[in-house]
Amino acid sequence: MKLERSNVDFPLWRKKVDKSLFEHNGTHIPNWACDIWGINDQFKNSASKKDAKSNVIIKFGKNKYIGWVVRKPKDTRYRLFFQPDCSEHLKDTFLMSYMRSLEEKLDQDSEEQIEDKIPFWEFLDIEFNSSKKEFLFTAHYTQKPSFPNLFQRLVGSPSLKSIADEIEGSDKDRIHKQNWKHRDDLNYEIGAKNVLYFLLDTEKKLIYVGEAKDLVKRLNQPHTTISNWDYFRYNVLPPSLDKHRVLLERMVIRDIASLFPNKKVKESVAISDYSLANDKIDR
Repeated sequence: MKLERSNVDFPLWRKKVDKSLFEHNGTHIPNWACDIWGINDQFKNSASKKDAKSNVIIKFGKNKYIGWVVRKPKDTRYRLFFQPDCSEHLKDTFLMSYMRSLEEKLDQDSEEQIEDKIPFWEFLDIEFNSSKKEFLFTAHYTQKPSFPNLFQRLVGSPSLKSIADEIEGSDKDRIHKQNWKHRDDLNYEIGAKNVLYFLLDTEKKLIYVGEAKDLVKRLNQPHTTISNWDYFRYNVLPPSLDKHRVLLERMVIRDIASLFPNKKVKESVAISDYSLANDKIDR
């Protein structure tokens, strides 16, 4: 049984997680919450994100994000907006609700409500510290996925991002960037095709740039100049850049060579004690 929280410091709104959090990077604030938080007193003249008076801070776990509280002139309700990075944090945290929101878009012909077809609920606790203009986000209740490890890897994968782009009508020529990951995670990468990749050897302080049609297959092959790499990251290129992948790799290698000591370019700025391990570098 889920117990009630005992660490609530400010008036709280327990919001049911829905697609608005993921799609619009924000949510309407109900009138009763506006009343107890004194929203109108602080933001009554905030009609745009460009207005400095609309600025707020959002604390979500150990992270802080920039947010805005605005009310357009003809709107009777206030809205809380936040950075896309905060939205990504919400997707990771409320994974099942995010997956359900994608399922709803894929099943637009259905007359049945998605919450009736896939019934579960997740809740986000939102507190407001009016003296600091700071919102506190707490994941009060989350639905555990049937395959939590698989789902956690899938939510940040290029494959799911491509599906989301297609559903939301986003630009098909988008480049999907990934974070650094440990070498042990390589074989679990999903959708890592048509990529530019980067390798790190943190012991010998080496960095390497490469390209691959299939990342997992390529990185399971030897890299003689950086054989003991322990971290990797990559960018997934859109299909339209497939034929330019090698050209882009050469450009990035040359750019990196201007910043790190290497075997070919003597005029590097040397911004780090890392060195570029690539042998082939355009002069």
